[in-house]
Amino acid sequence: MIFRPAPIAGVYEIEQEFKADERGYFARVFCEDELKKQGVDFRVRQSNRSFNIKKGTVRGMHFQNHPKWEGKIMTALQGSFYTIVTDLRPESSTYKQWTSLELSAEKKNMLLVPPGTANGFQTLEDNSEMLYFMSEFYSPEHASGFNYADPQFSFAWPLGAPSVISDKDKELLNFQG
Repeated sequence: MIFRPAPIAGVYEIEQEFKADERGYFARVFCEDELKKQGVDFRVRQSNRSFNIKKGTVRGMHFQNHPKWEGKIMTALQGSFYTIVTDLRPESSTYKQWTSLELSAEKKNMLLVPPGTANGFQTLEDNSEMLYFMSEFYSPEHASGFNYADPQFSFAWPLGAPSVISDKDKELLNFQG
């Protein structure tokens, strides 16, 4: 696994290293030891899939509040996604800053989202599917989010306004922090 740091501390693009032969390929998608070498303590507590029918679908911006902050490792199983990670850690030098990365099934790249950040995505193709490894169990009483169009962040969604968004995500308030 090759880790490429993003401008926000703890956010990494992860490139898988493929061992290919006449049968196809083999690649590692999770390794606790590899993460520890990067200074990341990540235990998989839950794994989720998100299937999105329409190009332009937006999900986010989501996070869980302390003490149930969650880290995520995300990868596209099918299609492609424009992902955004926003730093919500007040003590961080990049507090309220965001970074983006395109994840795609073709590139087979992954994104490490650390605890204390929010993330969201916009699908770039129809029938796009994401797999998440979560470092914390889902906790409805700690689940939170803020509006995908919050003007204090000026997110650059590549396809503009969502073609599909849940009522819950659409009605999220702007970030209060």
